[in-house]
Amino acid sequence: MARAHKKEKKENFLQEIKSSEAFHIQPKNKTQQYLLDCIDSSTMTVCIGPAGTGKTYCTGMKAAQLFLKGGYEQIILTRANIPTGKSLGYFPGTVEEKMEPWLKPITNVLKNGLGKGRYEYMESKEKILVQPIETIRGNSFDYSIVIVDEAQNLSLEEIKAITTRIGEYSKLILLGDPAQSDIRNGDDLLNFVGMCDQHSIEVPIVRFTINDIVRSDIVAQLIKMFVKEDI
Repeated sequence: MARAHKKEKKENFLQEIKSSEAFHIQPKNKTQQYLLDCIDSSTMTVCIGPAGTGKTYCTGMKAAQLFLKGGYEQIILTRANIPTGKSLGYFPGTVEEKMEPWLKPITNVLKNGLGKGRYEYMESKEKILVQPIETIRGNSFDYSIVIVDEAQNLSLEEIKAITTRIGEYSKLILLGDPAQSDIRNGDDLLNFVGMCDQHSIEVPIVRFTINDIVRSDIVAQLIKMFVKEDI
């Protein structure tokens, strides 16, 4: 009886997981499908392109899916601590709390993919962890999925510090829009991509263009306008 109950409980748990939104990702174009495939099959993936193309959505959903399938112990989130536009000053609280508003795009996707209750449980158990860029150096991430958002605002030194931290059975995804760098001479993400190509590093580069924008017609029109005006 106990064995049957345990089996039923396990089946119900698996059914609940498979009903999660993360198991039903519907890519809207070939580039989104390529991004999902690259994350699935590669240790590290670099994804660049304009806003509204689904970079964050596809990455967050795939990370949630991989975690639910098993084999990973943590989802680690980080990004450059560079504000867009004028700063409103320092956020109160811990480093993690300070970073939370900047990481909302990816955390919102994870909440949808995992379910709000499971997300909050994972966060309380440090299965979802915010890792400031400054504390990356010296760590080694094993059995982890590491997502780096706004990577266009990283220096080559920071990219080196992050990409050389990949441990056993881990995945690293760098997301960025080189056209929206908030730092002076913000070409280091593209420089890193060029170096990987030059040295034949086995890192897939997923390149979204303005033709891949799926957010809304007006967003696509505005981004095309800004590109033409070089803004």
